[in-house]
Amino acid sequence: MENAGPSDGVRVAVVGGGPAGLRAAEVAAAAGGAQVTVFDAKSSVGRKFLVAGRGGLNLTHDEPAEDFQRRYSGPGQPAQAWDSLLADFDATALRAWAAGLGVETFAASTGRVYPREMKAAPLLRRWVERLRAGDVRFRLRHRWTGLRRNGPAWDVDFEHEGAVRTETFDGVILALGGGSWPETGSDGGWVDGLSRLGVSVAPLAPANCGWEIEWPAEVLEVAEGKPLKNLRVHAGTESVDGELLVTRYGLEGGAVYALGAALRAMPGPEIRIDFKPSVAAEVLSRRLGVCRRNFLAEGTVRWRLGPAVAAVVAHAAGVRDFQDAGQLVAAVKGCRLRLDRLRPIAEAISSAGGVRWSELDGQLMLRSQPGVFVAGEMIDWEAPTGGYLMQGCFATGTRAGQSAVDWCRRR
Repeated sequence: MENAGPSDGVRVAVVGGGPAGLRAAEVAAAAGGAQVTVFDAKSSVGRKFLVAGRGGLNLTHDEPAEDFQRRYSGPGQPAQAWDSLLADFDATALRAWAAGLGVETFAASTGRVYPREMKAAPLLRRWVERLRAGDVRFRLRHRWTGLRRNGPAWDVDFEHEGAVRTETFDGVILALGGGSWPETGSDGGWVDGLSRLGVSVAPLAPANCGWEIEWPAEVLEVAEGKPLKNLRVHAGTESVDGELLVTRYGLEGGAVYALGAALRAMPGPEIRIDFKPSVAAEVLSRRLGVCRRNFLAEGTVRWRLGPAVAAVVAHAAGVRDFQDAGQLVAAVKGCRLRLDRLRPIAEAISSAGGVRWSELDGQLMLRSQPGVFVAGEMIDWEAPTGGYLMQGCFATGTRAGQSAVDWCRRR
């Protein structure tokens, strides 16, 4: 699966064949005069891209730029970092990029943007074909094991077919992903390699991930697999509107994903759920009328809670029924659930942690390793689901690809 490339110009290695790496390779090759080689540990590139496609391939999100930029967070993140990165390659640019591959996109009512076909494979296939046509080389089954300075260039080591293989490049772009979905090659194995070079890396942690709760059997009997919709979830001072899903081991869903950073920072993670955020407490009380008993059953019917919500509310309150309307209203508007622990990082949609922002300059180059650039989930940032993760990988890949070629030319 190799293709010929130009024999002159600067040599740029892109390590990692996910969305960030492929985008970096595309930009570097399009800059002209660069011989670009993509390395990946697996037998094919874009595996995490295909995993994302299982849900229809949510490419980006359709919302105002000022709202988009606020979706990204990370400790030590420079002010305006994402304003700048998204200015290089924003949601409009990503949709135009897909159109250039002959893939039409549409924005769903939620704002999520998908390919019209709702498939990842056709887009990936056309993308790789375009990269090959642009003289991007591919080296597959090459697992990165380290790099070191070789005069003005870099020696990059790979494990290939049981042996160590070293190639020399003028610039290196690392796009090895975080620690989620390890079967795609994104296993966080690069952390030790960068740490040996003195690069500070924040520990990888699950993000956009479920939390464990020990539900009693009576809750699971009526609520397991049931979505809890149209609610507002609070974690500390933060809140988000969305949905949750009761699972055998706890909770999943966009609402708890979006609050992941706040929950991880809490010594005792806890969420507070308002199951009727659009209805004031006094209105709920009036709707119960002259109810004098069976408050939970009456509230379930009159407020259209559903049996799953009723079971969760009763469990959180530690009661089978409520003594009066006020107690039930308080439980429905402020249902508190203690969370035991995060699900394993291998199950997470994405990961937090990674190369600290203090290690990078504005061009995403490692300050201590001139000529080495980082893109995608290797950097210590996180964002909620909804297209923001993919957009972040494309934006950082764009910056790293252009910066690497610019740096090599200046050098």
